[in-house]
Amino acid sequence: MPSHRYRPAHERVEVPPAERAWPARRLTQAPLWVPVDLRDGNQALAEPMDTGRKRRMFDLLTTMGFKEIEVGYPSASRLDFDFVRHLATPGAVPDDVSVVVFTAARRDLIERTFASIEGMSRVVVHLYTATAPTWRDVVLGHDRRELRDLIRDAAGHVARLAGDRDIRFQFSPEVFNLTEPDFVLEVCNDLTALWDASPDRPVIHNLPATVEVATPNVYADQIEYMHRHLDRRDAVILSVHPHNDRGTGVACAELALLAGAQRVEGCLFGNGERTGNVDLVTLALNLHTQGVDPMIDLSDIDEVRRVAEHCNRLPVPERHPYAGDLVYTAFSGTHQDAIGKGLAHHAKRAAELGVPPELAPWDVPYLPIDPADVGRDYQAVIRVNSQSGKGGIAYLLHTRYGLELPRRLQIDFSQVVQRATDGSGEEITAEQLWELFRATYVAPVERRPLTEWSTAETGPGVHEFTGTLRDGGPLRGTGNGPLSALTGAFAASGLDVDILHYAEHALDPGQGGRAIAYVEARVGGATYWGAAVDTSVLTASVHAVLAAVNRSL
Repeated sequence: MPSHRYRPAHERVEVPPAERAWPARRLTQAPLWVPVDLRDGNQALAEPMDTGRKRRMFDLLTTMGFKEIEVGYPSASRLDFDFVRHLATPGAVPDDVSVVVFTAARRDLIERTFASIEGMSRVVVHLYTATAPTWRDVVLGHDRRELRDLIRDAAGHVARLAGDRDIRFQFSPEVFNLTEPDFVLEVCNDLTALWDASPDRPVIHNLPATVEVATPNVYADQIEYMHRHLDRRDAVILSVHPHNDRGTGVACAELALLAGAQRVEGCLFGNGERTGNVDLVTLALNLHTQGVDPMIDLSDIDEVRRVAEHCNRLPVPERHPYAGDLVYTAFSGTHQDAIGKGLAHHAKRAAELGVPPELAPWDVPYLPIDPADVGRDYQAVIRVNSQSGKGGIAYLLHTRYGLELPRRLQIDFSQVVQRATDGSGEEITAEQLWELFRATYVAPVERRPLTEWSTAETGPGVHEFTGTLRDGGPLRGTGNGPLSALTGAFAASGLDVDILHYAEHALDPGQGGRAIAYVEARVGGATYWGAAVDTSVLTASVHAVLAAVNRSL
């Protein structure tokens, strides 16, 4: 590897003299969480969120209990501007929630940003510009004095436009972690004074590790230097915004909090540019494991994940901390044995204490938290795995019939299998598994079939679905794809259908072979899976949706 081409962090930036108090500190309370999914996370998506997805994500974040939410970069796109205007509608934002809008340090962009928040209260205007030497020299073409003057001018313009409105100010020296400590301190202190920060109207100084370049202890030293030397410290909220380029974003955030930070910006499940922003779910549940209330509601982790996957159109990996499908599953027999004994001991201890199991102290091998805390059922997961130890439901269906079941469908189907076999206790064969799968997920399309249907692209990105249900009425709807148009048709007929997960693959090699489609749909508030097989992928997809809907009926 040509490692000689790269300089270590200590040769790229001056690290301030160590005045380390942070190694001896402990985290005893949650920081102020600021999700940036709707801005930083959204700009990293191959397909940015439309207004509907943005609104669904915003509603999720408020339901979880976030009190400050970055909602967009209104000067960057019409969609972001319009979404901020949508939030300006009376009642759109809860009274105890502040929205954050992001702008570069340019007068025209600042003015566009203020136009977007006209009539809104509880707003934070977030001003940023890059300050690191490479960015100054290569991107901006300014020396330190010129850039400091530019930032002061932009900050003054922000203050003039804000007037006496209910607006607070935030500044981010982008690439803080590669900026000279004395320069970033000068700039931040300039703005603290210019914005006349006070304890009852504090300024936010947000110090991003825009691109991770060093071990987390270096970032902690940089944060502690700022914490010790910022002017009017009691009038400053010290915020951090770690990225995950080295895979240590969570550690950077935790050490930064030990070093004096009070606020953390990040995304649910770590979405963001390159390797992502710091993962707020992991950070919050890490606090939970230490007996610290994270102050956000993660009691239904699967719903949080489903909404994030829907809005981002990105999957959460099966091994993702706390939220992945497999994180509470033990494939090893020794692990299963230890966990089973631990759960039995936990139940006994709860009975001795006279409290429900969900309130008893937790100390079970291999499980850092009780899965029930986040809405999971460990017993359901381990039973699926013990079936897998005997050959495996998913393994048999894959090897004999070519099925590649999505993980959540495996869990759903395992419960069907267990209900069918618990009475006899006999082992189920591959042929019986396939017949049970077909009867459960494929056959329902036959109960209320579409006697005729068609889809057509009627304009750029606009599809129309028309069809007729036997013993039902006509269906007609539009969407940005065939399945979106089908759910639109159901909505027009009074049935709310939301596709949560879709997968398909070939069953036979070569052109003209069969394909199978799997659909997880929320129908009337409950979740159902459907599947269908056809030589046409589109037909299989439509029939899989219909199978899920028919199961609900």
